[in-house]
Amino acid sequence: MEYGLRVVNLLGAVVVGVHDRLAEVTEVTAGRAGVTAAALATVAQYPGLTIEQLRRCLGISQPATVRTVDALQAGGLLVREPGADRRSLALRLTEAGRERAGRVLRARAEVLDPLLEGLEDAERQSLEATLEHVLSRLTTSAQRGDEICRLCDIGSCPPANCPVECASQRHEHADEERNA
Repeated sequence: MEYGLRVVNLLGAVVVGVHDRLAEVTEVTAGRAGVTAAALATVAQYPGLTIEQLRRCLGISQPATVRTVDALQAGGLLVREPGADRRSLALRLTEAGRERAGRVLRARAEVLDPLLEGLEDAERQSLEATLEHVLSRLTTSAQRGDEICRLCDIGSCPPANCPVECASQRHEHADEERNA
């Protein structure tokens, strides 16, 4: 199905522009380039994650995840604690790490909030419905869902109402049925 070239071009420009600005401010706020900001935000909102769970959320290799965790630990932002079983370690942020993660999420909001200024209520509702549809389509697997939400503020979009989480669960259920 072909859509108007202009709307496709506008969507592409928005995605690139927002991504670039978010990467810039979150990397500066996190104090390190790359996935550090997403790692902080993710562990802050899901304390006790294992390195493997964090790796899936970040969408990077296991060695790259270990390097990120090592850097956060060396910076006094994260600690490794005994996990649910003897083979795993749980990742938790220190007080300084939680503060830095909060700053990352606030910086994210400071980029995004002004983009919506001046929209009427009906426009916001329409945009919200459109974004829910697009996010649902972007979520092609449970892992992809974790990656998409790596910089989300889950307090403002609880999993029960999150289009990404709902799509992830549909994919997990379909995978279970195929494997049964």
